[in-house]
Amino acid sequence: MAAKVFQSLVYRIKEILKSDAGITDSYGMVIASTVSSEIGKYNEDAVDFINSGEDYFENDEIALMRVGNRKGMDYTAYVYGNTVQSRKAMELVCLSIENARLYYEEKYDKNSFIKNVLLGNVLPGDISIRAKELRIKDDIRRITYLVRTDKSKDIHAYNIIKSIFPNYARDFVVLLDDQNTVLVKELKEDEDKEDIYRKARMIIDTLNTELMVKACIGIGTEVERLRDITRSFKDAQTALTIGNIFESDKTIIDYNNLGIGRLIYQLPTTLCKLYLNEIFKDGVYELIDQETMITIQKFFENNLNVSETSRQLFVHRNTLVYRLDKIQKITGMDLRIFEDAIHFKVAMMVKRYLDAAGK
Repeated sequence: MAAKVFQSLVYRIKEILKSDAGITDSYGMVIASTVSSEIGKYNEDAVDFINSGEDYFENDEIALMRVGNRKGMDYTAYVYGNTVQSRKAMELVCLSIENARLYYEEKYDKNSFIKNVLLGNVLPGDISIRAKELRIKDDIRRITYLVRTDKSKDIHAYNIIKSIFPNYARDFVVLLDDQNTVLVKELKEDEDKEDIYRKARMIIDTLNTELMVKACIGIGTEVERLRDITRSFKDAQTALTIGNIFESDKTIIDYNNLGIGRLIYQLPTTLCKLYLNEIFKDGVYELIDQETMITIQKFFENNLNVSETSRQLFVHRNTLVYRLDKIQKITGMDLRIFEDAIHFKVAMMVKRYLDAAGK
C-alpha cells in the first residue's frame, strides 16, 4: 500500500488526539509516523508487542493495537503520550487505518490485478480467489476496448476514459503505456452489439473533442468469466493490427467483423506471394498510378456502380469508363466484371498484408 496514504492518516490522527502516532508493518518497521526520524526504522515497543501476540497494550508512554485484517496482522498502530491512553481511542485509530487500506485496495489494487490478468501474469487458478478477495465479480459479461492514441508525454487519454466510465467497482481502466489504454467494461443483460459499438464511438468522439488527438479502438470478444478477459484483450489487439493493415481509414475495429482480412492475416506469406504473382504478372501492380488506384478504390466502395463513382469523383462518366479500360489493358482484368473485381480486391489486400509484414 502507498506509504503516503498512511502518512496522511497519521497526521490527521495527531491533529485529533494531540499526540504523535505511527504505523508499523508486521515486523515492527515504521512505515508512517508523525516523527519523521522513525520512518524506516524498527520501533522496539512495536516489535515486543508483535512478539507477545497480544491485541492491545498500553503504559504511561505508548499505546499499541493490532490492525485487524482477514489475512492476519499486517500492521500495528501506536500513539504516544498519556492523554489518549484509551482502548476506545485506539480502536477508532485502527478503524481509520482499515478504512484507508480498503479504499486504497478498491481504487488501486483492483486495477493492478486486472492489468496482470490482461497481460497473463496471474495463474488461471488464482484469478477467482484474488477476485473474491478484492470483491470483483467473476462470472459476469464483460468486453475489452483497446484504445490507441498518438504518442504523448502525459496520460490525459487515460483520465478522459476514466471520467467517461467512473464506476470503479464494475469498469476498469488500465494504462498500459503512453499510447495504449484498456477499458474492461461490464455489460448489462440488455446490452447488444450496437450498444457496445456506441460506447466505442463515444470514447473516440470525446478524445477528439477534449484532447484533439487521433485515436482508434479495437473491440475484443465478449466473455463470461474474468479469466477470459485475457483472450478478449488479445482479440482487441488482433483487431487493431488487422484493421490497421486492411482498413486504416476506420477508427473502430471489431474483432467479430474483420471480414476477409482475418483470413488473409492467417495465411502464410509464401501462399500470399504465389497468389499475388498469379494475379499481377510481371509487376503490373507497380504500373498503376495513385490517381488510378483512388479510382479503383472508389469504384469498389460504390459496388461497381459507374454512375455513382463518376459522381463522387467529379468526373464525366465517359472519363471513368476510359480509366477502367486503361486498367483492363494494364492488368488484363475488367473491374466491371464481378469475378475480376473480386480477384483484384483480394490481391490489393494481400499486397497490403505483405507490405505490412515487410515481405
